[in-house]
Amino acid sequence: MLKIAVLRTGSIYDITFCFCSRFLKKNDRTIDQMIQAARSGKQNIIEGTVASGTSKETEIKLLNVARASQAELLEDYRDFLRTRGHSLWEKCSKEALYVRKLSSSQDSSAKFKDFAETRSAEVVANIAVCLVHQANYLLDQHLKRLEQDFLKEGGLRERMSSARIQVRDQQRAINP
Repeated sequence: MLKIAVLRTGSIYDITFCFCSRFLKKNDRTIDQMIQAARSGKQNIIEGTVASGTSKETEIKLLNVARASQAELLEDYRDFLRTRGHSLWEKCSKEALYVRKLSSSQDSSAKFKDFAETRSAEVVANIAVCLVHQANYLLDQHLKRLEQDFLKEGGLRERMSSARIQVRDQQRAINP
């Protein structure tokens, strides 16, 4: 699930980079904001995954940062559409359903990059919105599972302390 979220956020970053280059004015502050939000979403998932081996707490925090970055980016795309009088695709529109279906194919990143380079601003922004929703859904599901696992099993520090106490108790039983 998380691997798919990384792929989605990679596509989102590529689309956002292209979108900003094509459709926003060169000195618009929004360019840096959008690109950094897209990058932060992707990079924090990767960093959280690396940290997962030693700290579930850090992993959860970083995935929440990624989720917040994606939410910020989503709002930038919605603002773009709204302020320019473009429509936002409905969740079950034929276009949104096409994006969802296409995103499950192996070569979706290349196709989305091609769309970002050749389609209108309205279409590209809506594709990005669809992909951000998918990435957010995947992150939400993964975060729920991590939180449940943490409540059930505790963190690494807790497990190590418990194991150390158990070993100490066994040593005391052998050598009273």
